[in-house]
Amino acid sequence: MPPSEAELLAAAETAHEQAYVPYSSYPVGAALQAADGTVYTGCNVENANYSNSLHAEEAALGSAVSDGVRAFERLAVVSAAADGVTPCGMCRQTLAEFCGEDFVILCGSADGTERYTLGELLPETITKAHLDAAKEGQQ
Repeated sequence: MPPSEAELLAAAETAHEQAYVPYSSYPVGAALQAADGTVYTGCNVENANYSNSLHAEEAALGSAVSDGVRAFERLAVVSAAADGVTPCGMCRQTLAEFCGEDFVILCGSADGTERYTLGELLPETITKAHLDAAKEGQQ
């Protein structure tokens, strides 16, 4: 049975407690629900050079993909600040590799849960179809 919205947010809350954030002090957790109901979690992992840091969403997605999962239902993201954090642009584009524009993203805040679709957060996404069309135009 797939997790409820509250259970998915709780999994993201638990994940953010494992974050390694000695530079920003901004822990983030993510819980990604696969199409079969399995939940993959991730937290942000910072690095002194910043560019090698991992975002919670990409950590959860990487775990799922390494298990062979390619279909997802929704994502929950929370921060310790309970500020309604959304995935950054890079994470949105990475999610778009596997998820359609109707993919649901739940963002926990002190005022409750904000709900978005990937299409709302990232309109006009670059997709494989764009790249295929560009290749065809070059031939």
